[in-house]
Amino acid sequence: MGNRGFFLENLKNQNYTEAFKQTSSNWCFSFAPGRIEFLGNHLDYNGGTVLGMAVNAGIYCLGVPQDDTSVSLFSENFEDSAWDGDLQQIEPQNGKYSWTNYCLGVLVELKKRGLAPTKGFRLIFTSDLPASVGLSSSAALELATAHTLLQLSGHSLSKEDMVKVCRRAENDFVGMPCGILDQGTSAFGKADHLVCIECERENYYNLPLPPTTEVWVFNTRIKHDLVDSLYSTRHQECKDVFESIKEIHPARNFLCDCKMDDLSTTVLPENLRKRAIHVIKEQERVTSFCQGIENDSHLSDLGQLLTQSHESSSQNFENSCEELDFLVEKLNKHPSVLGARLTGGGFGGAVMAWVKKNFTHLDAEVIQGAYQDHFGQKIDSFHFKASDGARKECLLSK
Repeated sequence: MGNRGFFLENLKNQNYTEAFKQTSSNWCFSFAPGRIEFLGNHLDYNGGTVLGMAVNAGIYCLGVPQDDTSVSLFSENFEDSAWDGDLQQIEPQNGKYSWTNYCLGVLVELKKRGLAPTKGFRLIFTSDLPASVGLSSSAALELATAHTLLQLSGHSLSKEDMVKVCRRAENDFVGMPCGILDQGTSAFGKADHLVCIECERENYYNLPLPPTTEVWVFNTRIKHDLVDSLYSTRHQECKDVFESIKEIHPARNFLCDCKMDDLSTTVLPENLRKRAIHVIKEQERVTSFCQGIENDSHLSDLGQLLTQSHESSSQNFENSCEELDFLVEKLNKHPSVLGARLTGGGFGGAVMAWVKKNFTHLDAEVIQGAYQDHFGQKIDSFHFKASDGARKECLLSK
């Protein structure tokens, strides 16, 4: 589905098109891609450096201004959950309307900065992003909302500030203690590149993907809902272990700044020690991957870093599951797979495979068949390209 096509399929007649242009002259349109966490599992809120990839699928938002203060939110993904409210009375929603909190949180943050629309609006969302796969549809929803609301209000923000607004919306309004990986990757995506984010300093740059490689994602079909999962528990465990280390090593500023030697001088419960090992070694793997790309290292060596990342996620961070481990094991046995690992928060969701270009749909079907034979359930696979980041769009081609 193209960025404009789903709104304009019936605009074939020139007279109809001209009428549409007049009717929609003050409408606006935005797109934000989903993202794959390429490497750096749970490092963003620990002050580390992470690698993400914006994908060629995402969320599209049409904004229509109103003459009063009414607000209406509708998504094709939640057709029975259209929400109506008032610009002056924005509060968190529950139940089937919970999806709107990602949009309303952005609105609240923009209002704090004097950048929100002063009149009402309708936002209409559609998506070609697979659900419950760990591709961060929530961040895409936030960024698509932000771009659209800023067009409606006549204001603008830098990409850096856009990320801050959307992250704050998710932290404070939604109640999800995420870092900036999701919003940062969706905002700073670039075709054929990864997004490298130095989370503590909030610096962003792009890293070229080797042109002979591609990315596939395999969905376990296990519900991926971070708000209701153990994500918050892991977040707190990382906070606890850092506080213990900092008492002994006060010069450390965040967990990713710590070294393995720090653990030998800090008394920790076994679960916190394992969380620390994962975070510290995962940061080393991200650094090694970035250096390897810059030094044109052998792809198989770089791929091993992804495989090691999953092993650590499974054994030390304990955010994997039997289904994820099975897929990673099967994929890593394939000669065209450079490395495979869970992607995103874990506890379900999906596995990412970094592959050579000779990995085909038939190869993916073999992996899917093995999963079905073992677990008795069909799963999906998706082939993604690294894409450009969130942006406003034109409703009609010039």
